[in-house]
Amino acid sequence: MDIRVVGYAHPDAQLLIAEVQQEYVRRYGDPDVTPVDPTEFDPPRGLFAVLYDEDGRPVGTGAWRAREAEEAGLAEGDAELKRMYTVPSARGRGLARRMLRFLEDEARSAGRLRVVLETGTEQPEALALYASEGYLLTRKFGFYRDSPLSVCLAKPLVVGEPAGVHAAETQA
Repeated sequence: MDIRVVGYAHPDAQLLIAEVQQEYVRRYGDPDVTPVDPTEFDPPRGLFAVLYDEDGRPVGTGAWRAREAEEAGLAEGDAELKRMYTVPSARGRGLARRMLRFLEDEARSAGRLRVVLETGTEQPEALALYASEGYLLTRKFGFYRDSPLSVCLAKPLVVGEPAGVHAAETQA
């Protein structure tokens, strides 16, 4: 397996983004319409990566983009995870965990202090992965913050930094 930083516009990235959008349609009835500027994933303020199998086929994606305290729930130095996806035929092999750790390391190297993400209740596999990697509930942010299906999580990248917030604050 090989993780390559390819950029948001790369054909393999676009192929897998289209697949993850169809996954959202299956699970939620609609694609993710969160505004995304492809340049947000350009280093050093972000990156977009594709995971390739041993035959060179693209089987997964993951990305992060710098976020700051411009809206409630976010803090200076945040890196927001986006487009975590593994094709169905490659699931159950630890590839999403490998991509997640890669993205965390890259965000930490870029000076980010915390990773935040928004997922949903209809993605139990994602929720289990993030919980097993130390992600905690945090205040809701982003395009879907008012949706009852939205779940926002956070994990510090620097020892001693707070990750999430108390459960009572997650609905704010």
